[in-house]
Amino acid sequence: MTILPHTMYAKDSQNKDVHFSDIIITTSKTHLLLFGLIQNGITEEMLKGLHNGIAINFTFMVELYKTEKNWPDLQLVSFQFQHQLTFDTLQELYRVETNEKNQKSESFLQLSDAIKAMSEINGLLVVELSQLVPDSSYQLRLKAELYEKTLPMKLHYIVPFVSWWDVKTDWHTIEFTY
Repeated sequence: MTILPHTMYAKDSQNKDVHFSDIIITTSKTHLLLFGLIQNGITEEMLKGLHNGIAINFTFMVELYKTEKNWPDLQLVSFQFQHQLTFDTLQELYRVETNEKNQKSESFLQLSDAIKAMSEINGLLVVELSQLVPDSSYQLRLKAELYEKTLPMKLHYIVPFVSWWDVKTDWHTIEFTY
């Protein structure tokens, strides 16, 4: 198994600073695992909304293909998962919910700790190793959409900073041999 750390930058016209960093693909005894981090994914406008009761949602998309020369790529896996950051004004706690591992929820006193948890992909189970062929080539594709999507209808006309929240990365491709 090849372990590939990567730093990949988004080509988003509104926020060129958003990027993946420290992307690692490795294996456990049973699964292909993915680790990574989104850098600069949360804007000041998002934080203003968060402290006014508007949740921040990140959607991650993952695809895995088996590749061969002169042959169409075979898609093995395609799924998405979300992270959500909310602020409880009464308890003054930040709550991060991640749904890639059975809807995990964590609470934080510090915003920096909540942002770190929100931005991490930590040991994501991509596929069982029994579905991979040794010494074959694979491509893992990763994309993130960092935006708020739970506003009621027409509220984005009243709350002008929301228009800046729509941040997406390009698809990032990592090639490896299992």
